[in-house]
Amino acid sequence: MNMRKLFFSVLFMVIAGSSVYSQVISESAKRKVTIGVDVFTDLWQNVPDNMSLRTIHQGASVFGMYNFQLGESTSNFGVGLGIRNHNMYSDSKIDTIKGNVITFSPITEQYKRSKINLTYLDIPMELKFRFKNEMKLGVGFKIGYLISSKEKYVGDTPEKASRVTIKQKTISQLEPYTYGFTFRFGYKSVNLFGYYQISQIFKRDKGPELFPVSIGITLTPF
Repeated sequence: MNMRKLFFSVLFMVIAGSSVYSQVISESAKRKVTIGVDVFTDLWQNVPDNMSLRTIHQGASVFGMYNFQLGESTSNFGVGLGIRNHNMYSDSKIDTIKGNVITFSPITEQYKRSKINLTYLDIPMELKFRFKNEMKLGVGFKIGYLISSKEKYVGDTPEKASRVTIKQKTISQLEPYTYGFTFRFGYKSVNLFGYYQISQIFKRDKGPELFPVSIGITLTPF
């Protein structure tokens, strides 16, 4: 099973299983576990001058956290596991996906889509505050480990003036770890979500100094 199928299989199980879980587990037990889905777009930072990006770069993550109550308050600290998926759509392709230095060049042929895709296994940590009006606030930090990377191109090539699909896996010179801050604020099971990654996706001096800032929504069954 490839990473995309695995990711969406986990996403389906979270959504399908959350309703069953919500019905059979007590309210006190629900507060000890948080299961959620983030749906977001990335604002890519430090994009090279010769690259143009499209407006929306859809991404998603699924996560589960065990919550430790802080004293007698309604606040808690959660830690868990998750899977996160990022996309970056541009008018460029990687010159050599296995190169010692990763560079992007603008596409000169007719094309439909060009993107890189990155998937991480996450350890999220979050301090959560619940208020009497059922509003929620969460501030946290997460560390990710790269488990999959690929480039996908759909369009013409210099050798063939007809649409082809080219997939190349395992982009070299990527940082194996990422880390950054998270923020959530919302009502009941719907929250605004933000993630500011403070690490770059490529190793220093081995590729563009790219990193994502993600904004979207989080859905939690409880």
